[in-house]
Amino acid sequence: MRIYRMTATFGKLEHAVLELKPGMNIIEAPNEWGKSTWCAFLLAMLYGLDTRAKSTRTALADKERFAPWSGSPMAGRIDLCWNGRDITLERTTRGRVPMGTFRAYETNTGLEVPELTAANCGTMLLGVEQTVFRRAGFIRQTDMPVTQDEALRRRLNDLVTTGDETGDADRLAKELKELKNKCRYNRSGLLPQAEAEARELEERIGEWDSLENHCRKLKQRIGESKSWLRSLENHMLALDYAEAEADAARVAEARDARDRAESTFAAAEADCTRLPSQEEARNKIQQLQQFQTQWNALQLQLQQLPLQQQAPSAPEAFRGKTMEACEEMLQEDTQRHERLRKGKVWLLWILAAALLLAVGILFVLRRQTLLGIGGLVAGGLFLALGLGEKHRRGKLAAQLEEKYGSPLPEDWRQLLQQYRQETEDYQRLRQERCALENRLEAQKCMLENQRQSLCGSQTPQKVLELWQQVISRWERYSAARRELEYTEKYLNALQSMVKKPVRPAMEDALTYSRQDTQRLITDTQAEQQRLLNRLGQYQGRMESLGERDALCLRLEAVQQQIGKLEAMYQAASLGLETLNQARQELQRRFAPRISKRAQELLGQMTGGRYDRLNLSQELSLLAGARQEDTLRDVLWRSDGTVDQLYFALRLAVAEELTPEAPLILDDAFVRFDDIRLKAALEILREEARHKQVILFTCQSREKDILR
Repeated sequence: MRIYRMTATFGKLEHAVLELKPGMNIIEAPNEWGKSTWCAFLLAMLYGLDTRAKSTRTALADKERFAPWSGSPMAGRIDLCWNGRDITLERTTRGRVPMGTFRAYETNTGLEVPELTAANCGTMLLGVEQTVFRRAGFIRQTDMPVTQDEALRRRLNDLVTTGDETGDADRLAKELKELKNKCRYNRSGLLPQAEAEARELEERIGEWDSLENHCRKLKQRIGESKSWLRSLENHMLALDYAEAEADAARVAEARDARDRAESTFAAAEADCTRLPSQEEARNKIQQLQQFQTQWNALQLQLQQLPLQQQAPSAPEAFRGKTMEACEEMLQEDTQRHERLRKGKVWLLWILAAALLLAVGILFVLRRQTLLGIGGLVAGGLFLALGLGEKHRRGKLAAQLEEKYGSPLPEDWRQLLQQYRQETEDYQRLRQERCALENRLEAQKCMLENQRQSLCGSQTPQKVLELWQQVISRWERYSAARRELEYTEKYLNALQSMVKKPVRPAMEDALTYSRQDTQRLITDTQAEQQRLLNRLGQYQGRMESLGERDALCLRLEAVQQQIGKLEAMYQAASLGLETLNQARQELQRRFAPRISKRAQELLGQMTGGRYDRLNLSQELSLLAGARQEDTLRDVLWRSDGTVDQLYFALRLAVAEELTPEAPLILDDAFVRFDDIRLKAALEILREEARHKQVILFTCQSREKDILR
């Protein structure tokens, strides 16, 4: 098969086209260009997209990972050559199923290719299943090791050991294994089923015999229970007869009580004939109680009236004056105090006197006696005037301080404000008390009128007692009527319950009470019903088990079938064992054939360093270099050498299983050095002579080496 062209709307690819040529194709592109996407697209076009896969925390399902980034439906087309025919493959999205529609037709004529379907397209074109192709001709650096796979193992085994891929040996082994499993597989199969059926039949026969024995014992117990129940019922009839005679006496007593209740009711009814109604009495009592409550509340309010307060005493300075006169006097005294505080004329006179005295003394010292004496006289006069004026002002200030009790006008104003506030509070409280007295007096007059209308000349307590007596007489009437109704109902109930006494049919020798007898009857009936139910269950179970003779015949037939199945199982086991021995003999040729080709390729890549290679049936590799004495596992090799070992193995497997299919490589040589990379490319050039090779790489080394 050879691919001409791929067109994809897949992941980041939007109507992208990749042209390919026969032989070697190297697609060099940087990371995130879409190389791995093209590889995944090729697999999806050949084998379809697994829409049942679910995304996990560590990996996305292909249907989500490669959903077109543009939001377009997932679709693709491949033009290829198969068996000399140019064929076009198309897959498009149908509804919610990505790549769900498949079509294969001849490119030139458009005729359908019926042998290619959505399910078998990859297998028909490449000759192997998808899992085999991914482990052989599809090489990626991320999954270079060849892991075990049942389809790959079967293909390699059939091809290498028998020379063809018909799978006759596998089918024969499968048929023998199916026959063996059909006879016995763990706890399933015909033989375990027959053995289980035989055990079940034996258990059913044993259960049938046990049930028959239980039924016989149950019937005996049911007969005993019926006899005991008849004795208890006869004892109950005897108790009923005795109670019926006692009930007749209770009816007579109830009739006498009813007659006494009638007499009492008639007397109470006559006593209440001329009384006011009970409703009227209740209303009167309620009105009297409300009046008493209101009267007591009024008396309490009268007792709690505030005491009459004394008028506030006026200060000595304001006594006998109105508030306006006090304001005027305070204003005049304040102005007078201000003048006394600011007037300093006496100080000027004293200064003048001091000056004149100094001048007089100066003249006397200069022997100008006449002028000196005149100055001293004038100074003494001015000094006397100054001191007199100071004394007069001090006396006036002392009078004001004595009048108000303070030398400061602010204190005089505060004293007047306090006197005014006390006077106003006294007037307000006096008015409030007068208003409260008037309201309580009006309420008292109203209550006096209400008491006159309710009680007249009697006291409220006396009237209340009279109305309570009326209520008591009506209550006696009601009690008598209830007693009469109760006695009549009791008498009627007794008369309806009394039954005609019936003598018991048998002699009663039991001494149980009625409660004990009823309990015993109930328990016996319940026990009898349980026995009958259990007997019915046993008999129903016996019917469901079937006839005992039929069960024995079936057991014999099953035991014969078990003998035949055991012989068949042993024959199938012997055949499968013989076939496995023959297969193991053939499989001894499997590993050397693949190992030889892989060893040749590995030696070519490593310049002959590794000349020994061994492949186990589980596809694990052991390799040895020339200077090494033993073969070592790949865990002992470097990462690059491991990649080269598995690359050689994959090429060997691909040559055996997919000789005509393209060889796809995705960054497979990242860890190859230049020398071994050159050798690997030479091998690929040789492979490209007879098949198409497509190499995706993010490096330029491959093209440089090939050039």
